[in-house]
Amino acid sequence: MQAGNSELQTKYEKITQYIESLSVGTRLSVRQIAQDLDVSEGTAYRAIKEAENLGLVSTKRRLGTIRVEKKEEHQIDKLTFAEILNVVEGVVLGGSAGLNKTLNKFVIGAMQLEAMIKYIEPDNLLIVGNRVQAHMCALGQGAGVLITGGFDTTPEVKELADELALPIIGKHVRYVHGGNDD
Repeated sequence: MQAGNSELQTKYEKITQYIESLSVGTRLSVRQIAQDLDVSEGTAYRAIKEAENLGLVSTKRRLGTIRVEKKEEHQIDKLTFAEILNVVEGVVLGGSAGLNKTLNKFVIGAMQLEAMIKYIEPDNLLIVGNRVQAHMCALGQGAGVLITGGFDTTPEVKELADELALPIIGKHVRYVHGGNDD
């Protein structure tokens, strides 16, 4: 029984290697793989399903099974402000020296400032809009800030962020409907 399992494993590995050798966009069929690699259609089918689990192929209605580019999974051991900056495609408004600091928790600033302060701790990221007092409080409590809505902050907040090496991250607004430039 053991020899049968290792032989089957070898067939799966052979089929997986075959699939990996195909160029992206190539259509696959159970019958063709079974013929090309001299395996049963059942073995070919199970190997294709395993390749789908591995992200090597994708099965689409009316298109069939297609060789796709395997996406590398990016495992994050510790979340830094720099990674948040990349995810949100933001810009650093201040505190760039702290981008490699690890952050522990997100705090959504959708409450009154007095209530918000209770939740903000060192190494947190406060996510809030154009609320300068909240920006200052977060920095004062050792937290970075992600400003939503494409808003900026004051030069004083940016200066404090630089002094404390706590990032203030913003996002450029590409288009503001009905906004004015006062």
